[in-house]
Parts: sequence; C-alpha cells; structure tokens
Amino acid sequence: MPAKASTKNNKKKIFVLDTSVIIYNHNAINEFDDNDVAIPITVLEELDNFKKGNTIKNFEAREFIRFLDSISGKSTMKTWRNLNGPQKGKFKVIMNEQSKTDARAVFGDNKPDHRILNAALKLKEEHPGRKVILVSKDINLRLKAKSLNLTAEDFETGKVKNLDTLYKGKTIVEDVNPDVIDKLYNEGFGTLDELGISDPIPNHYFILKSDRASALAYFNPITNRVDRVEKHAVSRIMPRNAEQVFALHAILNPEIKLVTLQGVAGTGKTLLALAGAWAQRRNFKQIYLARPIVPLSNKDIGYLPGDIHEKINPYMEPLWDNLKFIQNQFGEQDPEYKRISDAIEKEKLMITPLAYIRGRSISNVIFIIDEAQNLTPHEIKTIITRAGEGTKIIFTGDIYQIDTPYLDSQSNGLSVLIDKIQHHEIYSHVLLEKGERSELANLANELL
Repeated sequence: MPAKASTKNNKKKIFVLDTSVIIYNHNAINEFDDNDVAIPITVLEELDNFKKGNTIKNFEAREFIRFLDSISGKSTMKTWRNLNGPQKGKFKVIMNEQSKTDARAVFGDNKPDHRILNAALKLKEEHPGRKVILVSKDINLRLKAKSLNLTAEDFETGKVKNLDTLYKGKTIVEDVNPDVIDKLYNEGFGTLDELGISDPIPNHYFILKSDRASALAYFNPITNRVDRVEKHAVSRIMPRNAEQVFALHAILNPEIKLVTLQGVAGTGKTLLALAGAWAQRRNFKQIYLARPIVPLSNKDIGYLPGDIHEKINPYMEPLWDNLKFIQNQFGEQDPEYKRISDAIEKEKLMITPLAYIRGRSISNVIFIIDEAQNLTPHEIKTIITRAGEGTKIIFTGDIYQIDTPYLDSQSNGLSVLIDKIQHHEIYSHVLLEKGERSELANLANELL
C-alpha cells in the first residue's frame, strides 16, 4: 500500500484518491490501514461517466459506487465517517475544490485533474497538522501535484516489488554428472538427487550441462522427477532456442492449464502459442485469440465502422499475421492449409473481444491472450475465472512495453500473475530472452 502507520505525533495521514486508482481497484479505499481516505466530488462525477459499459473499468466504477452507497446509509458523506472493518480510518467526499493555490489557473485549464488537485490542496489547508497525500496511477497528475508542493504517490497495493527477482521459469545447472545426462537421453528422466536439485518449482525448466553434453528437462510434479524435454517442430514451426522448446512443451502439456510467456518483441511468444494451439486443436472445441484493445488517440472502438468483428480486426492484425505465417508453412494445395482457412470460417479458430468475456463460462477451449501486459490484475483474474472444464489459457506479453496510461512494469496484470501464481502444479512460465524474428529486429532491441 502507498504508506502505513501514523506519524511520530500520532496524527494519521489523509490519502486523497483520484479516478485512476478507483478504476484500477474498486477496493482501493480499504487499503490504507487506519489512515483516513478522501474522494474529491470530481472523482464521483468521472465515475458516473464510467459506470456504463462492458469493460473492466466500467465494472470497477459500478462496484465502487455500490460500495459507497452501502457505507453511506442514510447519512451524508460531507463529513468524516468510519469505514467498515477493524483498524480502518475514516472517509469523506471533498465538496470544496476552491483552494488558495488554484491548479486551474496555474495550468490554464478547468479539467477534472486540476479540480482534483484543488480538492487535495484545500484539504491540506484545512488540516495543516496532518500529511495529505494524493494517490494516483496517473504519472503526470502526480508530477503536477508535486509541482504544487503536494505530496503524491502511486497506488502500491499488489505491485510486484522487485522485477529483478520475478520468476523466470528456468535454471541453468552446470557441472552435471555426464552419466546423469546419458540417463536422461536413454531413459527419459532423472531423479532430483542425481541432479543435485532440491525443492524445485512445479513445471520448472532446466538447462543441464556437463563437460561433454547438455540436455533440456523439467520438473514433473506428478512423478516427482526430472523428465527430458525434446526439441521438435510443432505445426512446422521449429523452436530455435531452449526457451522456445520449453514454451512449446508447456503449451502442449495437457497437465498444464495455465501458461505465461514473457519476453521482448521478436522472441516468438505469439507464434509459439498459436502453433502449439493449432497442433492440439482436436483436444479442444475451439481456439480463442484475443488481445487488449489499446486505441490510438484514446479513441474507442465505437469510432470505427462496421460490426464488432470489423471494429476489432485492426487491433488484431498481429494475431492474423502470425496465423498466416503458420498457414504459409504449408503449400496452398496442402490439406493443412485449407484446414486453417476452414477453421476460421467455421469459427473453430476465432478472435473474441475481451470486453464481452465477463459472465461467460468457457469450457473445452484453448484461449490465447496476447499483449497481456496491458491488462490490469483484475482483468487477468476475470479471464482466468471464466475457465470451465477442459480449458487451457495462455498469456503472452512483454512487461516492459506498456501501452496503457495507468499501468507499469510492476503493476500490470501479467507481472502480478507471474509473481503470485508460481508453485502451482497446473501452471508454467517461460521467460523468452533471445530474439528470433530477424537480425534487424535483434539489432533494434539491443541498440535502440
């Protein structure tokens, strides 16, 4: 959470939440221990605009509005009132947004952000002995607050604390006994004791090296042993490095129901996910493809002409490009080429908008969500909780390439998922580090 505890003179802090915090987590108001929390009236006005729609931010707005209604009862919210629960502070709505320092005049615009700043500044004037902190997911709003001598912080609850220690899904083991590697090739498995491995994470991958050979393996939580992982083409896509071999293994393993693939552009995340999904299409009723819609210039998809499929297609071109690449591995006269076209036509392989997934139960489907770093933790949770029997979900993305304004590498849904869900037997993660798209793409990733 942003801050804890009281000051030395035992005066609690006052946290002022802006709209971005609420639509990131509707329960944010309860994450400040025994400190007090205030909401500017402008935030309620903005939430009113967000309450209609099918996206997660619309859901968060509605849930927060319901929460306020439940705690307000028949009383007003102009004065401080207790939040529900033990060790909680008080809450109120800031009605007065007329501060001595007028952010509207300073920045030359009467926009909602500036009225929110005024509300926080007014609260600071009214409580000179207490620390008032503006909490926002909007970096620019925090900078504006600091320029007005107002303390501002990001909403920290749920963020991954240290990306350097974020789970990578693989380990290189040096100086392995050559006889153990020979056994892996001859019998297909080895024991934890033989490899000197203790307390491995389920479905964790290993690159095992001796002075004369190497092998790829993973810890099988069902058999409690280390099984060899073989390299082979899938849908005529041949993995080009160890991490790609691991990724395809995780995608094809029927015991693994949830897969995350993280890596920079060009590492093959989306292509491998599609190739693996297509290879096991007979095991599932449908293959679903999706990626978050992050419009340019903040334009909603409603601005685009056509029905819902025509609206989302421009955002889904990278998925179609990868699918076409797989299809082109086969000649046009090859039956497999036609099967891919038929699967699209008959909606056995289809792109689905994430906005309409809430409330659905998705069974016997393999579901690929690309660019998952642009989803909030709540959106990730919503997708996973829709999974019915026989469903497998694959999230791919680069946690350092965020396209949405209120997320970063530590707070996005993909980072939080990787951090929280390791150690589960039905989950596997692979960090893809080597670019394989082209020499030119690798040059850009390394030098630009």
